[in-house]
Amino acid sequence: MQFEKAPKRSEIPEESTWDLRDLFESDEAWSAENQALKTFAEQFAAYRGNLGRDAKTLLSYLRMEDEASVRLGKLMGYANCKSDQDTGNSIYRDMRGKAMYTCVAFSSATAFSTTEILAIPQEELDRFYQEEPALEEYRRAIYQIRRKADHILSPAEETLLAAAGEVSETPSTVSSVFRNADLRYPDVTDGEGKLHPLSDTGFVPLLESDDRVLRRNTFETYYATVSQFQNTSAALLDGQFRQLRFFANARRYSSTLEAALNRTEVPVEVYTNLISSVHDNLAPMHRYVSLRKRLMGVDELHMYDIYTTIVPDAAAKIPFDQAKETVLEALSVLGEDYTDLLKEGFNHRWIDVYPNEGKCGGAYSSGSSRPHPYVLLNQKDTLDSMFTLAHEMGHALHSYHSCKYQPVSTSDYVIFVAEVASTCNEVLLMRHLLGKTTDKKQRAYLLNYFLDQFRTTVYRQTMFAEFELEMGRMAERGETLTAESLNRTYLELNKLYYGPDMVSDPQIALEWARIPHFYYNYYVFQYATGFSAAVAIANRILTLGDEAVRDYKKFLSGGCSTDPISLLKLAGVDMSTPEPIHSALGLFSELLDELEALSE
Repeated sequence: MQFEKAPKRSEIPEESTWDLRDLFESDEAWSAENQALKTFAEQFAAYRGNLGRDAKTLLSYLRMEDEASVRLGKLMGYANCKSDQDTGNSIYRDMRGKAMYTCVAFSSATAFSTTEILAIPQEELDRFYQEEPALEEYRRAIYQIRRKADHILSPAEETLLAAAGEVSETPSTVSSVFRNADLRYPDVTDGEGKLHPLSDTGFVPLLESDDRVLRRNTFETYYATVSQFQNTSAALLDGQFRQLRFFANARRYSSTLEAALNRTEVPVEVYTNLISSVHDNLAPMHRYVSLRKRLMGVDELHMYDIYTTIVPDAAAKIPFDQAKETVLEALSVLGEDYTDLLKEGFNHRWIDVYPNEGKCGGAYSSGSSRPHPYVLLNQKDTLDSMFTLAHEMGHALHSYHSCKYQPVSTSDYVIFVAEVASTCNEVLLMRHLLGKTTDKKQRAYLLNYFLDQFRTTVYRQTMFAEFELEMGRMAERGETLTAESLNRTYLELNKLYYGPDMVSDPQIALEWARIPHFYYNYYVFQYATGFSAAVAIANRILTLGDEAVRDYKKFLSGGCSTDPISLLKLAGVDMSTPEPIHSALGLFSELLDELEALSE
């Protein structure tokens, strides 16, 4: 397995890089804006103690907050993009640090507003809305503050919790430093005796190899190293859930799960529905494992065999221009206005396309859409790269629509719906490719790719979510999260989800120690719910056409103007019920039927 050396940034054609001049004409212009934004602290201070005085004062403050928010978004966006395009550039690392400092100063300067808005009597606030109709624009934002009144403490207690908040980041910070900076792995050998460097980021790419000796050595070496520090890893997770329990109790929530989900108005039942619905649909997952075992021709299927393709020699090179054309074709079902926006992004350098020396890995959409979003890719001319393009442009156009059609105060959608638009694009792309592909081997390759997306995004993330839920419950019972208890719980879940035809190697019991998302506070379940919602929306679009597209665009344009469950209902999906999960996994079963038939 060989990796090409990335070119220098200066060697990348300009048309394949993002044009950040839409944010700031130059670094000097950015510095001038950073300096200018510092005056906001004094301007905000003038409002302290006065927000409940009258409607005009409250409106004036909220508008100033909007202005500062937009300008800070551009400031931070430029610094982030500059830093990510060359992480070794100390000038841009410093720029990012300065932007972060300015954002923290903004948060500190406006911290008083929550308490003061909470203190306004409801009848007084109702009068404000009547006296100043422009305040209606902020009704949702004000509601978001006031709905948490039962969980807001006295000013002195809030100050204490804010100070404790900094300390609470310690388990996550130490875990990240430990995994990414301190842990070192021995090199691993392949079937020909050649050595390969092993790292945390290189672990999965090595497991994708068609060399089974390399895969097994990678798996065993990685977990042999992790096992030496399993007690440390367990102690860090124990610290994480102890601090979650502390804050949940302090804010009078019944559980750590309720505390986490209340931030985005997601009912606890959505989380538990996901787990029970996936449990009801484990049989297709077990069938997939059995099929993988048969197609790979192995007597035993091990956990190190699940990343490599079961349809070899079917991958084709897909240059970026071809990927763009295919994505445009696939997403044409969303209407000309949608594809025109895609072309705008493609043709006007919204995207930083290729890897270069020092560039941040992975892919993302900046989220900020004023004047438009920016997308970072590391294009490798593969099928996966084409799906990544569709995915990130889904994020980008979701942000674009929300910012275009919502006021600043309700333009930022919550994380529960963040993966829906991106994954909907991927599902539409896959259905498009399957719709025009008749070659049996190519169809099998595409089906395997899609089924693995289901496996990793719905089944695996739900398994993570169930494990996280059990960790929360253990902490709430006053139990210590030990390596022994975590290993036992994780191994049992792995056996449940993968079924009897998978050898749940003893080492996989330690997989929890390599998952950073367990420090993200009940985050992973949203990958599974988002994927399921996206499948339902894509199927609705392909079945109903224009009516479903109109509904979907209402969702795209909704920002956080209402709670996320209601937003998804606009697109015809009710995530408060198990139906979307069952429907998505029903499609998984249908695709599996076809792959089984093709492989006979």
